[in-house]
Amino acid sequence: MNIQRFKELPLMGILRGVTGDQLDALMPAILSSGLRTLEITMNTKGAVELIRKARSLSKNRLMIGAGTVMTMKDLKQALDAGATFIVSPVLVKETAKYCVRHRIPFFPGALTPQEIYRAWEMGASMVKIFPASLHGPEYFREIKAPLNEIDLLACGGVTLQNLPDYFESGAGAVTLGSGVFRKEWILARDSKKIGHCIKTFIHAYLALRLKSSKIGFK
Repeated sequence: MNIQRFKELPLMGILRGVTGDQLDALMPAILSSGLRTLEITMNTKGAVELIRKARSLSKNRLMIGAGTVMTMKDLKQALDAGATFIVSPVLVKETAKYCVRHRIPFFPGALTPQEIYRAWEMGASMVKIFPASLHGPEYFREIKAPLNEIDLLACGGVTLQNLPDYFESGAGAVTLGSGVFRKEWILARDSKKIGHCIKTFIHAYLALRLKSSKIGFK
């Protein structure tokens, strides 16, 4: 994963609970949407093969990573499948140390200031604030006041309506999960709606960046 490339379009899609056939249907829409970063969770049945398939289908147009990585077994399987970054709901010291040693970008989950600082101290590329919806954008503003050097990823509950609030409050990136990859759309093979939804988020972010450039927003 190229962290700088991710920061240029800091939106991370999350796929959980999909099948191989569903991934086949989704990938053209994801690729055409302009999304650059996609996470497939390891607690999805057949996750290893899905990561391999996503890498093959994307032809390097997407940065493909593994989410819900909780053990060294998960980590090794994900990397063997071609995952280029690692995401976890919590900080797992053993996997964190491995990622730092091998220069693999990783995004551990945290919530309290102590957890956030510890994850950053362990070498996190960004600290995933999870669940972000528990406290909302204002929590990011409060955290960034004393911990302004720490890059934060908002995970859970990000919508088109609160997207600007998260970035303006200090989030460096956000995830697009079940609100975009909706179960009913996936089951109906309605990839057109999913692609349109992703594009809407991308346009909203780019418009926000353009609008805020004069006041120092990055």
